[in-house]
Amino acid sequence: MLRVLCLLRPWRPLRARGCASDGAAGGSEIQVRALAGPDQGITEILMNRPSARNALGNVFVSELLETLAQLREDRQVRVLLFRSGVKGVFCAGADLKEREQMSEAEVGVFVQRLRGLMNDIASSAVMGLIETTRGLLPGAGGTQRLPRCLGVALAKELIFTGRRLSGTEAHVLGLVNHAVAQNEEGDAAYQRARALAQEILPQAPIAVRLGKVAIDRGTENIPTRDRLEGMAAFREKRTPKFVGK
Repeated sequence: MLRVLCLLRPWRPLRARGCASDGAAGGSEIQVRALAGPDQGITEILMNRPSARNALGNVFVSELLETLAQLREDRQVRVLLFRSGVKGVFCAGADLKEREQMSEAEVGVFVQRLRGLMNDIASSAVMGLIETTRGLLPGAGGTQRLPRCLGVALAKELIFTGRRLSGTEAHVLGLVNHAVAQNEEGDAAYQRARALAQEILPQAPIAVRLGKVAIDRGTENIPTRDRLEGMAAFREKRTPKFVGK
């Protein structure tokens, strides 16, 4: 079997200053690496907050938003791959322990930034994994995105039961595009994601960019009264008062 050599550059933070939610001196929770050789144009984003299982804390979200903003202006970047530097974990979801320490105003700002981050990732990532937390209302637009992916009835079933899905189950439902058996190196999902990135890489960049914009804008939802009420209730930690509009 012929194997193509993939040249790797060092991981680095795309930030002017380093900080971490865990207080690690000089640490960075988000790092990037641009591939070289035949994979030039593919950039990897490494999520590395091991003590919190890559939970979406304030610093984590800030670093990731800043990184995405910088990469968006780099025309040399054709495809982004999101990776986890924490073994056995992709992302544990929102950092609820950190959220408990926030004021109501801080929660509102954080939720808005988190929703913006989810939109950025949804429109940028080649492959992502979704993990839900049992017994909690999905935040950051989860109640809006899941029905679009699976339909209202199945979305309600999964949200009401808090059921956890395996990769194979998520694939069967159409929640993820691919499910792969693990290999000896433990990076089967990454290898599949990189292979997909390699398929996208030679395509016409303007056509890919415009196609992505057209799809994203075509699936946007105009905020309804219920959606706005749900967001407000989440920020204020109360039961929403839906009116069915």
